[in-house]
Amino acid sequence: MPRSGDGVYTRKDRPGFWISYKDAVGRRRRRKVEAATMEQAKRSRGSELVRAETARALGFTPPGKETFEEAAVQFLAHQRPRLTPANYERERGIVEDHLKPFFAGELAGIRRAAVQRYITARLADVASGTVTKELNVLKHLLRLASEEWEYIPTNPARGVKAPKAAPGRVRYLQPTELRAVLESCPKWLKPIVALAVSTGMRRSEILGLRWLDVDLEHNRIMLPQTKNGEGRIVYLNQMAAAAIKSLPTTLETKATDQLFPSIPGPRVSVQFARECKRLNISDFSLHDLRHTAASWLRMSGSDIHTVAQLLGHKDLRMAARYQHLAPAFLAEAVGRLDAAYAEPRPKPKRNKCHRSVTQPKMLKAGVRVNA
Repeated sequence: MPRSGDGVYTRKDRPGFWISYKDAVGRRRRRKVEAATMEQAKRSRGSELVRAETARALGFTPPGKETFEEAAVQFLAHQRPRLTPANYERERGIVEDHLKPFFAGELAGIRRAAVQRYITARLADVASGTVTKELNVLKHLLRLASEEWEYIPTNPARGVKAPKAAPGRVRYLQPTELRAVLESCPKWLKPIVALAVSTGMRRSEILGLRWLDVDLEHNRIMLPQTKNGEGRIVYLNQMAAAAIKSLPTTLETKATDQLFPSIPGPRVSVQFARECKRLNISDFSLHDLRHTAASWLRMSGSDIHTVAQLLGHKDLRMAARYQHLAPAFLAEAVGRLDAAYAEPRPKPKRNKCHRSVTQPKMLKAGVRVNA
């Protein structure tokens, strides 16, 4: 095998570049790398050397024979008591349907290049936001496998960058559109739509509301647990309070009863889409009512921190996608700059005999000066 020096070489029988290095326990390793040039191959070898040196400094434990599937089972058992049922099902689906089939084999055999290939393969089928979620689950699993369970010396996904997220949607309802939608909705759907657009709550949060969560005396709702796993206070305006007061109750209604019992989420979304289609409101879903609430908050002067808090976002980057402003609002804002940049008006020439009709009235020492 002809060598190219510095632990990087090529082979006559196979194309591409190969590297040679010693791992954390001094064992000689040789493998092919994903590189198109000699410099790229050298950088790959350098990464392996740094990884081996880091593992030795941290008290290296030789990698075991555990497979990715075995680690996945342990990971899901670890996550189950720590997540809400909905979030656990989401992570379980990612692990079972996507990660396990792609990373079949031993954990120790996973390399950074394999993680990059997974990202590339998934981007061909799903949106970048979905790939980011899957990458975060993979990073968490491999971090536990390396730092907590010591199955592998280092996390090969550490430092891998997620794909750039697509720009957020800019669709939101105008007041006239909202009025038309509310008038079109059936009686059972109208209060759900009113709550969604006036509070920015998610569909699952609205349908999960119980009477004990509602405090009409102080115009607020206490959400015990939201999508991000934390509680949140939702404040009610007049529309939201009226929507709740319109719901039927009886003497037998319990505090633990739901405001919208036996209404499945898909039925709400499908019916709302039908109403929008009937009104020729295109490219608009139930979740976009949340965008509408945030957009109106921004256009009324609320800062991005307030929007993030009201919508329950931990990260301002999530709330930033709700900064959409209507073109008319932007035009008005830009128009205000005219006053700042306008040239001062020339003073009218004063006639010695009489005051010019264009001269403004003046106040001097509190006394009106007349001609």
